[in-house]
Amino acid sequence: MGMGTGANSGSDRLHTMSEINVTPMVDIMLVLLVIFMVTAPLLTQGVEVNLPDSEASALSTDQEPLVISVTASGATYIEDRAVTVTEMVDKIRAIRKNNPTFPVYVRGDRSAAYGSIMAVMAQLQMAGVDRVGLITEPPPG
Repeated sequence: MGMGTGANSGSDRLHTMSEINVTPMVDIMLVLLVIFMVTAPLLTQGVEVNLPDSEASALSTDQEPLVISVTASGATYIEDRAVTVTEMVDKIRAIRKNNPTFPVYVRGDRSAAYGSIMAVMAQLQMAGVDRVGLITEPPPG
């Protein structure tokens, strides 16, 4: 018996697979999911500040708040973008234009001058923000 003598020998070699193998795609998607799960908490910090400790209970909100950070040197950030204290009023008004009840939190470094924090609070008041939350570290232990 030589090669190609059978009735189905040629058609067996030319048979094409009509199914798509999705296993490699699922593997890649799971790896991406793990990467995003690990990096997402790191992205929320934004500006590095050394927060003071407090025993106050955490506030609960159904919206993601707008976070304003004040570093030890007095630099001010809206989320992770540096702004001057005088620019802050226009930016906050623009952000809160569509939703005036949008929560605003201030993250002040424990070494920041009291005047720097109060300047930010005054600018927030000028922008029409009447309720401001202060972010602190929970007590150790």
